[in-house]
Amino acid sequence: VQFVESGGGLVQPGESLRLSCAASGFTFSSYTMNWYRQTPGKERELVASVTAVTSRTNYADSVKGRFTISRDNAKKIVYLQMNNLKPEDTAVYYCGARVRSVDYRGQGTQVTVSS
Repeated sequence: VQFVESGGGLVQPGESLRLSCAASGFTFSSYTMNWYRQTPGKERELVASVTAVTSRTNYADSVKGRFTISRDNAKKIVYLQMNNLKPEDTAVYYCGARVRSVDYRGQGTQVTVSS
């Protein structure tokens, strides 16, 4: 099981980024996919998730209305569209999934929101 995130960077407040996560090594279409974020000294936060069959989405209160998670089962990619970014969104963003009762995640991509 492998995840490779991309799309992070340095942006100004109010700008947008789209993160991508390419998955491999498991039946992507059968599993809920998640985006997490973490900053030093804080616990990892589940930002958004999208279910396998119905693509039902769920978001942390802190990003509702600004972030959108989506998935492309044919390409085995999960996306996180982040709009109206705020300085408090600065973090390392990871994608991951629980596959056969084991939690996996990628190496992460840094998102920095600063003026």
